[in-house]
Amino acid sequence: MDANARIFIAGAGGLVGSAVVRHLRAEGFTNLQAPTRAELDLTNQAAINAFFEHERPEFVFLVAGRVGGIHANSTYPADFIRDNILIQALVIDAAHRYGVRKLLDLGSSCIYPKMAPQPMTEDCLLTSALEPTNEWYAIAKITGLKMCQAFHRQYGFNAISLMPTNLYGPGDNFDLASSHVLPAMLRKFHDAKETGASEVVLWGTGSPKREFLFVDDLADACLFVMRNYDGEQFLNVGTGQDLSIRELAELVAQVTGFTGRIAWNSSMPDGTPRKLLDVSRLQSLGWKAKTSLSDGIRISYNWFLEHHATIRGGA
Repeated sequence: MDANARIFIAGAGGLVGSAVVRHLRAEGFTNLQAPTRAELDLTNQAAINAFFEHERPEFVFLVAGRVGGIHANSTYPADFIRDNILIQALVIDAAHRYGVRKLLDLGSSCIYPKMAPQPMTEDCLLTSALEPTNEWYAIAKITGLKMCQAFHRQYGFNAISLMPTNLYGPGDNFDLASSHVLPAMLRKFHDAKETGASEVVLWGTGSPKREFLFVDDLADACLFVMRNYDGEQFLNVGTGQDLSIRELAELVAQVTGFTGRIAWNSSMPDGTPRKLLDVSRLQSLGWKAKTSLSDGIRISYNWFLEHHATIRGGA
């Protein structure tokens, strides 16, 4: 990738997209196409085609999508499956038709079965039933990676896919109605500390185990595979380490300075018992995550403190 290459970041305003933009700029790339959601509706075929016709990107980072936690997935299943399938289908197809040299599609570890062997290898895909609380999002993301494989196979289009584990970092969504577990915890513990609350109540039992990847590490992985990988096989990306939600809560409480009681509402769903990715394929290519979970949470919390008056769910 030449420093002056035309690079389109689809979803540049989101958690991942903003990290990809930061990383590309830090690496010396200057010709970035990063329209906002208001400037380009990624679910509108005419708008997508007009953009590709006019801008002619050479490389595409497809990191856009509708995302959220268990509550959002359960409440808006139609929105999740419709919007994510539309975004992927329209962007991948237009990228092929307008001569893009390479496209990276970002999926999710939600694609794997609920009871997949741990850690989950790429070969676990479609071997058994999905986790019901996020199956709509998962099916959409499976559709995206399969589109990349199909276009790769039929047309020789260089479309590759990464499946990241749970993400967090600067630019995250802290709205308790739609956020993922880690930013939701940061918000809850921060609010409790500020109001002097003696207790924070969290969903589930705290027993499920999860893996978390700092978003700037993911951005680094995205650029790494754009430079070094052309295979049809999608790749997992994560840290290769997990911890229980209870352990995560204790770590977040420590970072935010909350010293009260943590209570667990066991009547609410836990979701998948464990989600840990096997990242050996990506590591064998020479990439490994750099940021520890404790350091990443501190960076995320500091960003929240600096921006909480204006960010989603922060007011």
